[in-house]
Amino acid sequence: MSFKFFDKLSQNFIELLSDKDDYNVIIEVKNEKSFTAHSNVLKCRSPYFCKELKKIIPNENNITTITKLNISDEIFDIILKYIYGGIVDLENVKTKSTFDLMVTANEFEIEELTKKLENHLIETKSSWLKSHFSLVYRSIFESALVSLLKRDDLQLGEVSIWEYVIKWGIAQNSALLANPKEWNKKNFTTLKTTLQQCLPLIRYFHISGTDVSKKIKPYKKILDKQLWEDLNQYFMDPDQPVESIILSPRTILVQELPARTTEQEKPLSTIISYEHVAEISSWIDRKSSTYSLTGIP
Repeated sequence: MSFKFFDKLSQNFIELLSDKDDYNVIIEVKNEKSFTAHSNVLKCRSPYFCKELKKIIPNENNITTITKLNISDEIFDIILKYIYGGIVDLENVKTKSTFDLMVTANEFEIEELTKKLENHLIETKSSWLKSHFSLVYRSIFESALVSLLKRDDLQLGEVSIWEYVIKWGIAQNSALLANPKEWNKKNFTTLKTTLQQCLPLIRYFHISGTDVSKKIKPYKKILDKQLWEDLNQYFMDPDQPVESIILSPRTILVQELPARTTEQEKPLSTIISYEHVAEISSWIDRKSSTYSLTGIP
């Protein structure tokens, strides 16, 4: 037999969240609001925070700062209380905020909460989902884009993936001009916020130096300063270690064409013969003579 005391455990962790003396993480959200937290709790409860805390270097006081400017303080307060206490109170939360909460939980890779909120919206707020279809569609599309970028088999050059991501990000913000040379600091911040889930998934170190200079440099302000410094160092001296994580290259499949055979196969159809195919092919290629049956392209 085992005794479970989850209510008391939850209460104690909520009290720990309120303790401002022993934190080592600061999370900055929209409107310059910031929250304090403990790295061990965040890493245990969220795969996203586990990865982020490994990438970011703490300051001289051993404090790590994570910036999430796309998330409101209201939403993040609920997320943080769930992470520590396992409780989410939706009593006075509007449906739009519940939807934003689900999207945020998914971003932080908190599967349990994401699924619970998803079922709640479908079962009790189906009319709202239908009337806000455009919002739902855009959110789902972004999640699909992130899932695609995580794949190793996209069959695209990395610089092409970068260009598609930038193009998509600009398309989400009508105020952004096509030429980044005409942007101000706020414009770059807007694009960085839009693409914050996508940017860590680009395999930067597998893009040629030329393409980095031509295609990435114009948007370097949306990259972490350390990443840009590491990229420059990498192309000058690839043998030197860098602080940024180098993702593995994507797999590019080489498709091999079947060997051409000189033997005639079974008829293509009951309507035309190989002789017809040879003659039609000759017309298409404007040949003065008809292709032989063994030389049909």
